[in-house]
Amino acid sequence: MKNLDIDSLRISEKIKLSKLPTKIEVQVDSDKIKSKLKKTRKELSEIQDKMYAHNKYSVLVCLQGMDTAGKDSLIREVFKEINPRGVVVESFKTPTSAELEHDFLWRHYRALPERGKISVFNRTHYENVLVTRVHPKYILNENIPSILSVDDIPENFWKERMKDMNNFEHHISKSGTIVLKFFLHLSKEEQRQRLLRRLEKEKHNWKFSPGDLEERKHWDEYQKYYEEILNETSTEKAPWFVIPADDKDLARYVVAKILLTELQKYTDIQNPTLDQEIIDNIKMYKQILSEGKL
Repeated sequence: MKNLDIDSLRISEKIKLSKLPTKIEVQVDSDKIKSKLKKTRKELSEIQDKMYAHNKYSVLVCLQGMDTAGKDSLIREVFKEINPRGVVVESFKTPTSAELEHDFLWRHYRALPERGKISVFNRTHYENVLVTRVHPKYILNENIPSILSVDDIPENFWKERMKDMNNFEHHISKSGTIVLKFFLHLSKEEQRQRLLRRLEKEKHNWKFSPGDLEERKHWDEYQKYYEEILNETSTEKAPWFVIPADDKDLARYVVAKILLTELQKYTDIQNPTLDQEIIDNIKMYKQILSEGKL
């Protein structure tokens, strides 16, 4: 996959989302890609084991994408080799009544990973400047004192929220949380085909909702607001990567490869060394156990 430049997927300057590809031709068959993913998964697992023992860093993986972009299956395939103690998946749906009693970031703070662990946010805090922007009436559920109707939402409201998110991510990164954000970039035609497959295959019927078609009507709005999110909130410490998502196998491998590449930059993540006293007495401990004295 020589023509796959992973670093080019990082958002480091202003972009036009419509100009970015939803599919990359890599001239490698699916079996080869799956083989590469399997190897990368194993390396990710080894790094997470070290990170758990090191107990200094945690990792927050943020996944966003249109309906059918492949977030659930990507999580399954990328993280399946990692020790279950080391990865937690959080799926953020419509806020509950209890969550709405707090500020919009509260439920995300509560789900942040412990040191040594990976948290995967399947849909993220960015829904608060995405779905609520396409459907601004949802903001009224937050009971913000100055907003009694949609007309009360100030012009700078969304940019201010994105600043809050940048500050949130900057704060947690200073405490040792490595933040990596992925937008699964799906074409409208591929989404249509995937929705059709959900209807044509009985075992996938349960995944379909008429609401999927209603949201599809807002495709252009979602693309516009995603573009703004990517441009406003991709930072050095919390970068966005736009992943071509029309090919699920390739998207999974690319996300895994980026995770591995980024984590390998933290060369201080190592297994802790034993106290010198223990090192000096290892031979004795082995002898005690070998002789069955305990």
